[in-house]
Amino acid sequence: MKSLQSRLAPEAPVSEIAIRTREIRLVTGLILGAFLLTHFSNHALGLVSVEAMEGGRAWFNGLWRNPVGTVLLYGSILTHFLLALLALFRRRTLRMPIREAAQLILGLSLPFLLIAHVVGTRVEWALTAQDSGYPEVVRNLWIRNPEIGARQALALVIAWLHGCLGIYFWLRPKTWFPRSALLLYTGALLVPVLALLGFAEAGREIADAPERFGQIPAPPASMFLPMAGPVLYAFFGGSIAATVTARFIRSGLLWSRRVRVFYPNDLVSTVPQGFSVLEASRIAGIPHVAVCGGRGRCSTCRVRVLEGLQRQPPPSAQERGTLARIKAGPNVRLACQFRPTHDVSVVPILSTGRNGVTALVRGGRAQGQEQEIAVLFCDLRGFTSLAERRLPFDTVFILNRYFEAVGASVEDAGGYIDKFIGDGVLALFGLKTTPQQAAKQALDAALRIKAALAHLNEEYASEFEHPLKIAMSLHAGPAIVGQMGYGQATSLTAVGDTINAASRLEGLAKELDVELVISEDLATRAGLDLSDRDRQIVQIRGRAASLGSWIIPDALSLVP
Repeated sequence: MKSLQSRLAPEAPVSEIAIRTREIRLVTGLILGAFLLTHFSNHALGLVSVEAMEGGRAWFNGLWRNPVGTVLLYGSILTHFLLALLALFRRRTLRMPIREAAQLILGLSLPFLLIAHVVGTRVEWALTAQDSGYPEVVRNLWIRNPEIGARQALALVIAWLHGCLGIYFWLRPKTWFPRSALLLYTGALLVPVLALLGFAEAGREIADAPERFGQIPAPPASMFLPMAGPVLYAFFGGSIAATVTARFIRSGLLWSRRVRVFYPNDLVSTVPQGFSVLEASRIAGIPHVAVCGGRGRCSTCRVRVLEGLQRQPPPSAQERGTLARIKAGPNVRLACQFRPTHDVSVVPILSTGRNGVTALVRGGRAQGQEQEIAVLFCDLRGFTSLAERRLPFDTVFILNRYFEAVGASVEDAGGYIDKFIGDGVLALFGLKTTPQQAAKQALDAALRIKAALAHLNEEYASEFEHPLKIAMSLHAGPAIVGQMGYGQATSLTAVGDTINAASRLEGLAKELDVELVISEDLATRAGLDLSDRDRQIVQIRGRAASLGSWIIPDALSLVP
């Protein structure tokens, strides 16, 4: 028999299985979401008429009440429910964000709200071969048993809310989600509202003119139908109770083999074997940085092991890859992946600072997210010598006019001014657009800046011995975009290899005394054909791969 550690420690194969189960949960959830969408759309036809609902029901039954649709629907319901129980069992702790807790509670309550409706429609149809039409269902729920109708309306809202939360967790990391969020939220709100209004309108129509729909015959009796409800209640209730019981048993087994994690300042966290160091920190309330949320996608949670490393399990493949990327020492481990089997003494490498852990849980972009963006760097040439011959207030005036011209050019092109650095400017593109659109916007901004500078030189020609000159660079690639800084100095910015490379290209523009250097990455995304231009290979410090770039002496030469 395998040891407790081997059964509970999430080695690489277990992580792979967990990924597969999440994918299956997602697929089954999407199938159930499609069922709800078509079902609620059928209800919404009640805003037209009861006859329209009946017409829509023919299409709905054709989609879901054939052998394939039935197996797909019921298989998804059972699989989704069992996998949800499995996920509940596997959780090390029931501490979770409010949204996740709401999704879990709503999902577990759904079967008990829907069993009566399922028995009255699906099970009745399966056992008696008689399908209840909308006139019968609406009359039963709107006129004869309005309390049951209210409960079904509540079940409708809960089912839809549970599905929307699941889809939100799935789509939240997508780069395009912020741009589509308003549209998705609007649709998520309209679907249940229209369904409820449609059902209510159908109820009023039948109540106002009952003679139009005649006498609705009672369904034929079945000896098995009264048993269906209690059996389903027992199955779902027993499954939840069994999962909770299994968690208690597992907790008892885990706590029988505990490990202690020692921190600086005599802090200690005692956790069951199989918990990660990051989980130990959170259980003990010890601030611990984990920007990616403990998923092993960053190294901010890393710790230095002071004592007890020799008897610990080796890093998983995922942990080894992350540690190798940051060139970590042999005594450094990722707290979210490191699950000690014996007592261990650690010290977090990255401090949370004065603001503590609260600074790490801000919403939106505060934790940072990876995005494909385009970057523009621009800098005035020779401005230092120009400023030396002018009064400070004159220098500030000229700089502000320059910043105004650059800022307006970037914003008109659809970009975002990240920061002003001396007489240099960093601008970002693609925060709310596709990478291809971002590249085109960055190029448009560069041309606008050149035109604005020409106008500035013409307007203040008498003030300058020589016209103002500019050096610009354009590059595109992935970067971490988020709120960074301290206190009032916090702002949206980007960091990463793409920013460093763009800065190096701007320096190359100065070295070559040209107005613009464009990376091949940005040129490709913008659809630029620069084959007739001078091309150079640039070596970027700290970057293994070289960067191809195009040299543009006059930016306006790119204008068709």
